[in-house]
Amino acid sequence: MFDLYVNIKKRREDLKMSQAKLAELSGYADKTMISKIENGNVDLSQSKIVAIAKALKTTPRALMGWDDTLPDYSNIRPVTSRSFPVLGSVSCGEPILMTEERSVQVDSTDDVHADFVLIARGDSMTGARIHDGDVVFIRKQDTVDNGQIAVVAIDDEATLKRFYKYDDLIVLRAENPAYPDIEIRPGDGKEVHVLGLAIKFQGDVR
Repeated sequence: MFDLYVNIKKRREDLKMSQAKLAELSGYADKTMISKIENGNVDLSQSKIVAIAKALKTTPRALMGWDDTLPDYSNIRPVTSRSFPVLGSVSCGEPILMTEERSVQVDSTDDVHADFVLIARGDSMTGARIHDGDVVFIRKQDTVDNGQIAVVAIDDEATLKRFYKYDDLIVLRAENPAYPDIEIRPGDGKEVHVLGLAIKFQGDVR
């Protein structure tokens, strides 16, 4: 493990990065942690080695001294945390009431051009790999192409489905054969509005 601490310090200094900045990029609230790590006073978990490697734009293997050199993988971006407003929970089955709740910090390694997030509930969209509890990133827009996954409000409730619109019919289709289509026609007396397009989701590894 000694090589790891030496390589962390060497890589940080090569990048002219401060210890405080590396602590921030690696997810440490204590800005003095990098000093302790570089002095060999902290046992690092595998996940922290990965986080530090990403912050230093290299690989865990290189930091561990298993490579002859420390390559500069400039295309590897550090994990960042962004705050998105949570509009509420959205049902993947029967529509449910959505209410404004809170904001959530979401780890992201790329730029997510979303306006808000929703927490998926239910199992009707598992065919699209969206599971109960997943965070779904939504871009606000009032129209989507047929077949795209959208958040759709039906009166005061909302659901996450594949959206199809025809001349006299709107079809909301699940990604689970156990759930029938929701069909809405002009004479049904229901107000239907597209709230936004699902552009990304984030959940636990399964």
